[in-house]
Amino acid sequence: MSRPMMRFPAVLTVLVLACVIPEVAFHLFPYPELVRNRMIQSFAFWPGLLRGWRANYAFQPELMFLTYGFLHAGIMHLLFNMLTLISLGRPLVEELGQGRFLILYLAAQIGGGAGYALLAAQPAPMVGASGALFGLAGALVWMRLREGLSAMTPAEALRDIAWPVLLLVGMNVVMYVAMDGQLAWETHLGGFLAGAAVMAVLWRRGDPDNSDHSP
Repeated sequence: MSRPMMRFPAVLTVLVLACVIPEVAFHLFPYPELVRNRMIQSFAFWPGLLRGWRANYAFQPELMFLTYGFLHAGIMHLLFNMLTLISLGRPLVEELGQGRFLILYLAAQIGGGAGYALLAAQPAPMVGASGALFGLAGALVWMRLREGLSAMTPAEALRDIAWPVLLLVGMNVVMYVAMDGQLAWETHLGGFLAGAAVMAVLWRRGDPDNSDHSP
């Protein structure tokens, strides 16, 4: 018997609003791009802050591992990320529940920042929810493989791995075009790996529906 469709989860509403409100606020001011630039100075991910740059306020180098994910480079960047959040987030909320989903999301966002800090060669700032979103994709890939590989032939397993890989490649291509080539692949990689790793812990501790149903 299939599960009933759940209402739109409150945790997704909160996360979408946390990303949308800053973008809306920018356009309430006479010079929105000036306001955006000021916000980026204070809340984007700046690799230089981990290499001796002076912070704008206390704990900025630590907080930016989270704050960068709630700012975006423009409306199209925001729109694509929010649609992706909703499409990837709903099945994971249904699987994990809202509390564990939030842990997964924030851990993936931190992992995305860590990937950018470790791998980015340029000092340019980084913003956007894509680190967390690729973490959700990593969580879904891990869950799908964990559920199915043991019962598959090698050919079936290869096909099952191919679709998420193609999805991730497609997401990167679309984001590359939407952001005029300014693609932080390091953030995507860090988020993806963090999401898969955290899902391995959270899903193992999941609800009875996620277990092997043994007595």
